[in-house]
Amino acid sequence: MIAEMRAFQMLYSRVRSVNLISIKYPQIHKLYRTFHSTNHRFFNDSSTADVSTIYDPMTGSLVTKRAPKSKHKEVESNKDPYKLSSSEYADALKDDRSYGSVVKANHGSGSGFGANKKKSKSKSTWVCSDCGYTDGQWWGYCRECNNVGTMKEFTETDNGGKTSGFQVSEKIVRSWLPKGSGEALPMRLTDVNRGINHLNWRFPLPGLFGHEVSRVLGGGLVPGSLILIGGDPGVGKSTLMLQIAAIIAEGREIGKPAPVLYVSGEESVEQIGNRADRMEINTEELFLYSSTDIEDILGKAQALSPRALIIDSIQTVQLMGVTGSAGGIYQVKECTAALLRFAKKTDIPVFLIGHVTKSGDIAGPRVLEHIVDAVLYMEGEQYSSHRLLRAFKNRFGSTDELGVFEMSPCGLKAVTNPSEIFLSEEHSDSEFLAGLAIAVIMDGSRTFVIEIQALCAAGNSLSRQVNGVQAGRADMIISVLMKQAGLKLQSNAIFLNVVSGATLTETAGDLAVAAAICSSFLEFPIPNNVAFIGEIGLGGELRMVPKMEKRVSTVAKLGYKKCVVPKLAEKSLEGLDFGEIEILACKNLKEVINTVFVADG
Repeated sequence: MIAEMRAFQMLYSRVRSVNLISIKYPQIHKLYRTFHSTNHRFFNDSSTADVSTIYDPMTGSLVTKRAPKSKHKEVESNKDPYKLSSSEYADALKDDRSYGSVVKANHGSGSGFGANKKKSKSKSTWVCSDCGYTDGQWWGYCRECNNVGTMKEFTETDNGGKTSGFQVSEKIVRSWLPKGSGEALPMRLTDVNRGINHLNWRFPLPGLFGHEVSRVLGGGLVPGSLILIGGDPGVGKSTLMLQIAAIIAEGREIGKPAPVLYVSGEESVEQIGNRADRMEINTEELFLYSSTDIEDILGKAQALSPRALIIDSIQTVQLMGVTGSAGGIYQVKECTAALLRFAKKTDIPVFLIGHVTKSGDIAGPRVLEHIVDAVLYMEGEQYSSHRLLRAFKNRFGSTDELGVFEMSPCGLKAVTNPSEIFLSEEHSDSEFLAGLAIAVIMDGSRTFVIEIQALCAAGNSLSRQVNGVQAGRADMIISVLMKQAGLKLQSNAIFLNVVSGATLTETAGDLAVAAAICSSFLEFPIPNNVAFIGEIGLGGELRMVPKMEKRVSTVAKLGYKKCVVPKLAEKSLEGLDFGEIEILACKNLKEVINTVFVADG
């Protein structure tokens, strides 16, 4: 009998209801009733029908419960309950049907207990906020990009057969897309390029400001492109886009104004107009609209047929029928996909402004950056008025370009000479300027002249501070100066700084860092018309850096008289006309010291 009771315990652990066992397995329930009244090893006698002590297989102990009387009539069986075959027990234990299916089979679809009611089903998925990888289970890290703590849970609800967000998005997009003359077919590459004039394919943005933006975009704005612009709060994203909208609306390159639609989900029309008035923008064809509904926005765009559409921002708009609120992963993805189809089908360029997270990444799924054609980031220091516009992705141009602007009360202004940002005021040669050296670096295709400052203070050899220079690189240069150049820097505290908060990341600035340290240690000012270009090796030798000709040409145009370069660059620069600048080629640091730090006369 122990075996029969164990079978009952296992069945109870799966069904969790004595009443259901009485309906589905009357023989086993008969055993339960018999042992409930006689066998005290498993059950205690109960005087009432409402209170019973049973064996709980989940906890392995006896549990006293008060349960309502069964509403279902026991099914009697002529079979002796003590002579159940092993196959009947096996069939009972193998039954995998759930509680609900048993109730449905025995009670039908009534409105009482066990009624078959349709309920909304929810499905939880885990999405990586960095790469967009989707998994049905939480693992603690993303199995695609291996980043920890980036998996976010999202619940998608199926409301009894309602249309999913993807179907709603497709339906909305098809409602306003122009219908083609026939079914689209694959085309030969030669047929596609035959009707396109690549010289006039992009439409440029005129003016100094427009020229800087066009440089970053790869030469102009491509029709039908989807461009995402990110940046820290308050850096000037909305100001940048409002100025771009005004330039496109003026239509100088086509000879007539063209409508541009600027949609904001964060500001009212009056607030945008106030900002435009402060920036002295009064273009008649610039249309302002405030909305957060993608279907409404695209409906207005269809009626207006603008030359460009600007959404400020993608995290504030939403698509009805898609799971989640505005700014969620599903909403951002579906809204961007709808705008992408709009741009490609109508050849209207669309600009999206994106929020950023605390880490500096654009908020939302990483797939957002994969959908768009170009990703631009706007950067700026907290206490600086200058702004840098970089391209981190560009399907229609290079990502090496950089735009430099200055924030003013009237908006952003293009900076024609970016090097002036990183240079201090010029003074006459004096001991006060000891420890200053000029480095020539490149950011993309732009050349910058920056100023390196060094201070050597005797008496404290343990103190060393660097700002804007990699600490490991600075330690290596100092060690090479002590070992290969013979400078006694062991008893000196050394401080390094890059003017205007810039960061020196490429090795072309090594020679300028070494020259600044030598100038401070020797207390010998370097003339302010000398520039340094070169990388330093562990043996003290000077090494070549890329694009040497462009670097020398830049310092020559800025009026520098001398430029110290590695000896290996002498042949590549020979024969080139750089004006009046003098090229000083040196093999190693000792030769640099003997050439630069020599008194005239």
